[in-house]
Amino acid sequence: MTYTPLPGTRAPVRVWTDPYGIEPQAAQQLRNIGALPWVQGVAVMPDVHFGKGATVGSVIAMRQAVSPAAVGVDIGCGMSAVRTSLTADDLPDDLAALRRRIEDAIPVGFAQRASAVDPRRVRGLEQAGWDAFWRRFADLHVGVAKLSGRAQNQLGTLGGGNHFIEVCLEQGGPDAGRVWLMLHSGSRNIGKELAERHIAAARALPHNTDLPDRDLAVFLAGTPEMDAYRRDLWWAQEYARRNRAVMLAVLCNVLREQLPQVTYDEPISCHHNYVAEETYDGVEVLVTRKGAIRAGRGDLGIIPGSMGTGSYIVRGRGNPDAYCSASHGAGRRMSRGQAKRTFDTDDLAAQTAGVECRKDAGVVDEIPAAYKDITEVMKQQDDLVEVVAHLKQVVCVKG
Repeated sequence: MTYTPLPGTRAPVRVWTDPYGIEPQAAQQLRNIGALPWVQGVAVMPDVHFGKGATVGSVIAMRQAVSPAAVGVDIGCGMSAVRTSLTADDLPDDLAALRRRIEDAIPVGFAQRASAVDPRRVRGLEQAGWDAFWRRFADLHVGVAKLSGRAQNQLGTLGGGNHFIEVCLEQGGPDAGRVWLMLHSGSRNIGKELAERHIAAARALPHNTDLPDRDLAVFLAGTPEMDAYRRDLWWAQEYARRNRAVMLAVLCNVLREQLPQVTYDEPISCHHNYVAEETYDGVEVLVTRKGAIRAGRGDLGIIPGSMGTGSYIVRGRGNPDAYCSASHGAGRRMSRGQAKRTFDTDDLAAQTAGVECRKDAGVVDEIPAAYKDITEVMKQQDDLVEVVAHLKQVVCVKG
């Protein structure tokens, strides 16, 4: 589909879904964003839903300013995936045992590692830049200085909520049945700690006093506050990328231990909560993608559904109207609280039939019915991405 303009905003707000289907709270957030004087334009993805300050599923281009709430608290959250040489027939009959091995190798939920990962001991993990990366921790916001040990021990861990690790099978086409590994995670507690400190700092600045929503407070270019935020932001985005790289390498090794013949293609990785410096129509802007991936022409990306549906590997079409972006997933259609009130463990078991995963009360809020229809979401953005592969999970690990 092509976009629909959202009326009543100063800057153009282009919507890749039915604008009348957007929940009222989210629609008001979009109007608030479009009214900000620094905003060049907004692209609204089909997975859009209400978030803190800025909607999830929004792409905001600003001139000489950035809003930390438009990035989100899980800075650098994103996806990684890799295609293997295996097919469904190669997988062990006991997928429950495979899930346990993954959970033993990668801490989930609030858990962390007993000691920091030594990159030199992880087969297949990139070796460059680790010492320089950790030295930069000393330059971060003074309020996180005591969190160094925790940040190191949480590197290579999954987290909870909508984060996951999956073993998937490719659907249809000449490679039907090919095994993929996929995971979704971010910058763990350290990213959240940095984000919350900078959101609070932005709210206190005088130029943000009269905003329609103080959570949309911005930092302005050329100020110490902007410099400090960008320093911490770039570090947290790299932390998130390295976090996924460690987990993916460990996950590949778990499978290699069981099936030594396996080989791997080049991994695909993409952030979907981050900031990038980009240029559109000759104007340099800071683009925040909160629940959106970059989909420049030829860019490979990952768009997941939910723990019982499937995911898509996509290639960007480079649509400038959307600031070369696409959705980051299906997007929630109900809150976690509403999902828990609406569904129970029997519903969860029925909706995740055929998937080796948790089916207990602790993950009912992640039930597939709490999310939008990923097939419809993909149809709504066919001018933003083309589908490379459709995947369906057979193992899903959650915190």
